[in-house]
Amino acid sequence: MNYNEYDAIVVGTGFAGATIAERLANESNKKVLIIDKRNTIAGNMYDYIDKNGILIHKYGPHLFHTNLDNVYEYINKFGDWFPYEHRVLGKVDGKLVPIPFNLKSIELCFDEKKCANLKKILLKEYGMEKKVPILELRKSNNKDINDLAEFIYENVFLYYTMKQWGQKPEEVDPAVSGRVPVYISQDDRYFQDKYQVMPVGGYTKIFEKMLDNKNIDLKLSTNCLDLVSMKNGKIFIDGCEFNGKFIYTGAIDELFNYKFGELPYRSLNFEFETKNMEYYQPVGTVNYPTKEDKFTRITEYKHMTSVCCKSKKTTIMKEYPCQYELNKKMTPYYPINNEQSAALYNEYLNEASKYSNLYLLGRLAQYKYYNMDLIINEALKLFEKIK
Repeated sequence: MNYNEYDAIVVGTGFAGATIAERLANESNKKVLIIDKRNTIAGNMYDYIDKNGILIHKYGPHLFHTNLDNVYEYINKFGDWFPYEHRVLGKVDGKLVPIPFNLKSIELCFDEKKCANLKKILLKEYGMEKKVPILELRKSNNKDINDLAEFIYENVFLYYTMKQWGQKPEEVDPAVSGRVPVYISQDDRYFQDKYQVMPVGGYTKIFEKMLDNKNIDLKLSTNCLDLVSMKNGKIFIDGCEFNGKFIYTGAIDELFNYKFGELPYRSLNFEFETKNMEYYQPVGTVNYPTKEDKFTRITEYKHMTSVCCKSKKTTIMKEYPCQYELNKKMTPYYPINNEQSAALYNEYLNEASKYSNLYLLGRLAQYKYYNMDLIINEALKLFEKIK
């Protein structure tokens, strides 16, 4: 196979790889080869219809939400989307209350008098429709706010974070802890973005349309690193120097054969169960910020992907976070950001800068957490840079 017949080789068929490949092929009329080690496209967004007739996200729930007009306009080219506003409940003190913790959550957790007092103080201190990180609330000098913060910290944040990251909340990067704020509002939606949608028929169909182009070839079930070697600023594929653009969306430490060491990640195990009932829980996701439950949340896909499904059964998925271990062939999901990992990533970044035709794109390559819309935006910006 002559790899130099391609203008670009893209590694990975998730939103990062698929977006940049689609733009190069459609907008710039470039010939693109996409390589993926899985036998499916769509990366972690891959979905399928299970035995119960329910559309399942194999690698955890993916909910599309964005405030970016250009991203929303872009994804609408590849399929139809329906409005979906995600709501999450958490098991707190034996009750299911809205997450993020908000004014409705306070109403469910405290008596009427205490609830009224807490609302009054919070509104005076922070104002309505404000999102305040739990760690900021804990620093308050107001005793009532401080007591509320300790209640939320203990019952909503502490054990969930410890299970999710294998760390105490204070050890987690503030950008991560800030993602789970206390929301001073009656709005119990999980997101407040301008656009909140799900794809009709699933994400995989969106990716099929994105990659349906005569200029795009797919090579699945192939670990690109069995073909690729990096040496003296040159990229070799199957022994021959590749002169086109090499766009890599995989783990950067793997690309360089872990020469500086392994970057740390958190991984996930998913346990699917069939329930002989129409619905198992009242919303798509219920969090378990509890000490006794080993899983962090239960997703019931019927609420979010198969709202018109007539099946009398339902499928739930329990999510178990765990430490990523390379030799166990696990999937790295979340970069663990700290001073040590940042220093290690910078070593790899410095190594990558020696290769003029190498472009790093995506959560694993850039060692940074991205929502779907943000990684699409990153890919669109990269295309503008290299087109």
